Amino acid sequence: MPDAGTEDNAAPAQSISLSRSGPAAPVMHPLLIARVLGLFALLFGVTLTAPIGIALIHGETDLTPFLEPLAGSLVLGFVLWVGGELGPRLGGGAHGDLGVRDGFLIVALFWFLLSTLGAWPLVLGVGLSPVDALFEAASGLTTTGATVITGLDALPRSLLFYRQELQWLGGMGVVVLGLAIIPLLGIGGMQLYRAEAPGPLKEEKLTPRLVGTARSLWLLYLGLTAACALGYWLAGMSVFDAVSHSLSTVSTGGFSTHDDSIGYYNSPVVEGVSIVFMLLAAINFGLHFVVWNKLDPRLYLRDPEARSFLIFVFAVVLVVSLMLWLEHVYPGPLKGVREAAFTVVSLVTSTGFATVDHAHWPDFLPVLLMIAAFVGGCGGSTAGGIKVLRVVLLSKQGLYEVRRLIHPRAMTPVRVGNRVVDAQLMQSVWGYFALYMMTFVLCGLWMIHAGLDPVSAFAAVATSINNLGPGLGEVAYNFQTVSDQGKLVAVAAMLLGRLEIFTILVLLTPGFWRG
Repeated sequence: MPDAGTEDNAAPAQSISLSRSGPAAPVMHPLLIARVLGLFALLFGVTLTAPIGIALIHGETDLTPFLEPLAGSLVLGFVLWVGGELGPRLGGGAHGDLGVRDGFLIVALFWFLLSTLGAWPLVLGVGLSPVDALFEAASGLTTTGATVITGLDALPRSLLFYRQELQWLGGMGVVVLGLAIIPLLGIGGMQLYRAEAPGPLKEEKLTPRLVGTARSLWLLYLGLTAACALGYWLAGMSVFDAVSHSLSTVSTGGFSTHDDSIGYYNSPVVEGVSIVFMLLAAINFGLHFVVWNKLDPRLYLRDPEARSFLIFVFAVVLVVSLMLWLEHVYPGPLKGVREAAFTVVSLVTSTGFATVDHAHWPDFLPVLLMIAAFVGGCGGSTAGGIKVLRVVLLSKQGLYEVRRLIHPRAMTPVRVGNRVVDAQLMQSVWGYFALYMMTFVLCGLWMIHAGLDPVSAFAAVATSINNLGPGLGEVAYNFQTVSDQGKLVAVAAMLLGRLEIFTILVLLTPGFWRG
């Protein structure tokens, strides 16, 4: 996790680079992969006990939507685990460290597997079709927040909590949770962390050992969630709503227990709590770790990525507030500032909570907000989007090329804070951006083929690949009217966005499968 900019200003320049862990293993380890997937299936089954407990507390008698998936996940996990355990006895060599290819394959298979298992309770409990349930589960786990469900206020509380729990688990990544347990299996987990961790700097760890990193991340995540729930409760939410919304706030997911989202409460205090924790969740958790250890909140402003993120949010809020005032959308400027602040923070952090119908704001505002969502939050956070650090690096590289036209012989390396950016990292960022744009265009064309008009197709892909939630046009509120083909395209875009393109696309290259 990056903590750029937290050093003293007088410190010597350091180079930001991407280290290589060596060549990929010549063969993959299918039995080892089976053991890890079995572990994650077992963990997912255990998480289903939480909505079962909610159902029992609130007197809900039909537990079938959770008992069947619970049993299925445990059985599947047990079978995969036992199959992997038989490996050494059969000469399969299941013990050892995960290779690069093992890590990428496990992460990709895990997210597809978990989305499928996550859809099961929605088919049984809500009555969704398999495609709709897969869309809803993938949207939750990838913290996208797009939905096909209406009438949330009438759903059983166990199902409402389950949707929130999916987002919370996906926010930090269940894979990272598993890293705290994988060492017990005698399996190295760095390749999983590298494939799963969001942001351009995937090699940096908070602690020397990976298991310590995973535990630190989850302690931070749990602490923020508990603090957010307490804040919501003090702001006037019920205990159930406070806990439920804290799960989707800290994960920047955006699911709510009400159709009107945060607008249901019509409370400036609730919105204020939401803004604070959405911003915190969109800042690098590695930076949170450093701030906590040093007890110095000033480090947030010294970090170049966090500082750029906060300046960007403030600038967009300022523009939106000014436009709302000039267009006389609200009776007074304070109301406009309130709605602008909440909506901008919600969209830039890719949370997707709503208090107003911003899709019908005047002039260029709806499009501006969609574009702002492309930037997203900081690397190493739960937010989606391209990530602020990448945008900063792309901008600095662009300015560097302009300067080279004026002074061809000048040697002015790109810097982030007091660090010199390694050329290899810049290549990685440009590669990611190119693949991102290619994926966006292809998915957009596929969405049009699936029946959406161009504006709705653009918004559907943007909201999916950026893990945002709200869109424009036909998908401004939900994806109910989108065809099954379009929903499957959206699911693919959500997973690509959550795993930042490379993790999925690398599996499609012939070289990956050559042993």
